[in-house]
Amino acid sequence: AIAAILPLVLEHTERLVLDADGLNALAADAALQTLLRERRAHGLHTILTPHPLEAARLLGSSNAGVQADRLAAASALSQRFDCTVLLKGSGSVIASPAHRPAINSSGGPALATAGTGDVLAGWLGGLWARHGDTAAHELACAAAHWHGLAGDRQAAGPLRAGDLITEINGVVLNNPAQ
Repeated sequence: AIAAILPLVLEHTERLVLDADGLNALAADAALQTLLRERRAHGLHTILTPHPLEAARLLGSSNAGVQADRLAAASALSQRFDCTVLLKGSGSVIASPAHRPAINSSGGPALATAGTGDVLAGWLGGLWARHGDTAAHELACAAAHWHGLAGDRQAAGPLRAGDLITEINGVVLNNPAQ
């Protein structure tokens, strides 16, 4: 179903955050990859938010290969698709063409639960909707940082995705300049 509408989304959406099934559809379809590469030339902007296995699919690599050099993997995706990439995981990497890659130092094991990456992608999309004139790279860095700080607030054990939203809101209210 997503593969059917994704070409229209890629051709017409001004600012796009792609995660999960959108990334999997992209990895499986060369025509979609071409549309993604052409977006920036048309003034359209994209942020990809893969976890390592999704990044491996997009690169035609392995999970182990991505994990062995996360910085290189994020940079390669960014260059290949001419967009911002937020490679999720311990030390999330943010890479964009013509920007120095960033490594996010906030966050920890509490974020290694189902749905927390979805919360990050959703928060990033909402942030971008509110601050559309801000560069994708800057927004991805801020979203990753706030997401990680919210995870750091978890005292022990996993953090439920629903609770993470509340935690991110608390972090943003207490750290608006970050």
